[in-house]
Amino acid sequence: MSGLFGVVTQKPCATDLFYGTDYHSHLGTRRAGISTNDNGVMHLNIHNIQNSYFRTKFSSDLHEMLGNMGIGVISDTDPQPIVVNSHLGRFAVCTVSKISNIGDLEQYCLKQRQQFTELSMGGTNPTELIALLITQGKDFADGINNVYRHVKGSVSMLILTDHGIIAARDYLGRTPLVIGRRGTDYAVASESHSYINLGYQTVRYVGPGEAVLISPEGLTQLIAPSEKMQICSFLWIYYGNPVAQYEDINAEEVRYQLGLAMGQNDDVEADYVSAIPDSGIGMALGYSAGKGIPYKRGILKYTPTWSRSFMPVNQESRNLVAKMKLIPSRKVLEGKDVVFCDDSIVRGTQLKDQVKMLYSSGVKHVHIRISCPPLIHGCTYLNFSASKTDMELIARRCIEELEGGQIRNLEAYRDDTTPQYAAMVEKIRQHVGVDTLKFNSLKTVADAIGLPKDRICTHCFDGSSYDISCPDLNQLSIQMD
Repeated sequence: MSGLFGVVTQKPCATDLFYGTDYHSHLGTRRAGISTNDNGVMHLNIHNIQNSYFRTKFSSDLHEMLGNMGIGVISDTDPQPIVVNSHLGRFAVCTVSKISNIGDLEQYCLKQRQQFTELSMGGTNPTELIALLITQGKDFADGINNVYRHVKGSVSMLILTDHGIIAARDYLGRTPLVIGRRGTDYAVASESHSYINLGYQTVRYVGPGEAVLISPEGLTQLIAPSEKMQICSFLWIYYGNPVAQYEDINAEEVRYQLGLAMGQNDDVEADYVSAIPDSGIGMALGYSAGKGIPYKRGILKYTPTWSRSFMPVNQESRNLVAKMKLIPSRKVLEGKDVVFCDDSIVRGTQLKDQVKMLYSSGVKHVHIRISCPPLIHGCTYLNFSASKTDMELIARRCIEELEGGQIRNLEAYRDDTTPQYAAMVEKIRQHVGVDTLKFNSLKTVADAIGLPKDRICTHCFDGSSYDISCPDLNQLSIQMD
């Protein structure tokens, strides 16, 4: 995942750009960059943030970031923004993207006699590829549509030009963009909470596939929104800041509703409910209300020197860091039956270690409650998790065990009313070593979000997806993997 932020102001924008971009730190762990336009002169700074906070890397750069317009990104991918000089003029671009057909598009651009210069980790920088596709258009709107025609996956972007910032949201709206205003100043962001303390108020959400020019004169629509939408449901479940709004729906309220529904339908006996922080807190508060048992902080999260930005490359080290962040409160836990709420189970290794920690702290019984259904499919549209293949998912591995070493009957395992689903959950429970384990249903997730099921992406749960058939944008079909 990644987070975007941009500002168009009547005065130097560096301070707003700095703090607004920093508010997206929970969405990226690898690199960050900011670019400003000072009367046609582009300024650019990019830093590695894997072992440090965004603020510590960029605070000394602010005096260089001149101009009244700028864009920033905190990214889980390669260095960006990219600055390009082309027949469209000089521009900077940053993206939130996952390009599943990147190899094919590399060859396509090379055949167009274009070249790649931003190589990283032995491969093409996805943002540079997007920039090259943009420059194939006769203007920026045509170039953005060219991106939509060719990319399989998802792309949302901010393009900094001499005239303003173009905010273009993924064609199916898988990732959000929202615009705020402060008098005659404008901000655009992946998450709405990022500009509130800077004095901006939300004025509109960019629609799926829509492109808007944000300039000192105001807002101009360049591309109208598409009718279809598949916004990622995990924004509400996990990724989003609790105060963020997507499609005018608050992330924390959705998490509360997921917990409330779980608590109202859970027959387990427990002394209280606790959260696996931070993403389980909203659910745990809702569960407390639904179940009618107290909420207590049985686990505390220590963050002063263990920021999310510190993510070692080695999986074993990542698991250790995740463990070091969480400190059990023995006096609260000892001898108690406790329900612990969390957002999801991906590989299961971190939860397994956390469960061992809880039992060693004296918990009598551990009951794990998960806000979403089991993850059966890897995400093909966003860089959702560090899992690279379906078989890294614990649910997928359990299905393989139950099916005698094969992957089959996935439809039965997606259905929470079948014996196969129950067997899969039981197998996951055994692997993580808890007394009881329950997941919310897909219907509960859709109801808590409040959007029609066909307007949220649930691919990781049920394999459903909209596939854009290139090069015709109008050919949309729904399919099951």
